[in-house]
Amino acid sequence: MIRRTRFKFRLYVAGETQNSVRAIANLSALCRDYIVDQHEIEIVDVFQTPKRALEDRILMTPTLLKLAPAPQRRIVGTLKDTSTVLEALALEARVLVAGSEIETS
Repeated sequence: MIRRTRFKFRLYVAGETQNSVRAIANLSALCRDYIVDQHEIEIVDVFQTPKRALEDRILMTPTLLKLAPAPQRRIVGTLKDTSTVLEALALEARVLVAGSEIETS
């Protein structure tokens, strides 16, 4: 049996701005397409919880933090370039086939 990796993301946004809405949609699509049922997404609005953003050293939004698995990663922007985001998150070599994870080279 293959043990599935669980991905944890925290996305910092600024209310319902256009860039925030795009980042949420792009991250949701990426997770749906590449890590089905293997992810958790936490959305943090910096307007509602500014102290939390400061604790995580968030200076711009949208900012995505990949919390697990290690190593942690940080990406700033709307996440529109899927191939670049996959590479930055070290997901570019993952393919999901019938619920199984296969590494490609």
